[in-house]
Amino acid sequence: MDKGVKVYLGSDHAGFAVKEKLKKFLDKKKINYEDLGASSYEKKDDYPKFAFEVGEKVAKDKESRGILVCGSGAGMTIAANKVRGVRAVAAYDEYSARMSREHNDTNILGLRGRNFPFDKIKKIVSIWLKTKFSKGKRHIRRIKKISHYENEK
Repeated sequence: MDKGVKVYLGSDHAGFAVKEKLKKFLDKKKINYEDLGASSYEKKDDYPKFAFEVGEKVAKDKESRGILVCGSGAGMTIAANKVRGVRAVAAYDEYSARMSREHNDTNILGLRGRNFPFDKIKKIVSIWLKTKFSKGKRHIRRIKKISHYENEK
């Protein structure tokens, strides 16, 4: 991944500790990021707020990416996918991270904050950040169909 590309981070309380570890990991890799919250471990937060904020930033800055962390990785991914221009994936292994980039050109990665080893998270994030979109004709055609539907509704 181009180290000049910006990564927007977001989490709820269940993903807060993992997000804080991710910041140290990204610092070591010299990857530019911006933390959009949560700014503390507080159970009264609502994950859609952070997912929408990250989604809006990524949709506006086409060269950026986003990483969201909640308890399961699913809730924030679902919320982020409501933002026009976002293609978010909840990846639980290296294969899903790689294929989501190569075939689907995902721009937001959703991660589990609970019951998931951080070593596995680092591998998933590394692969997702460095994998490029294949630009295969069939993949471009499919993404255009998704975008067309999204813009039509």
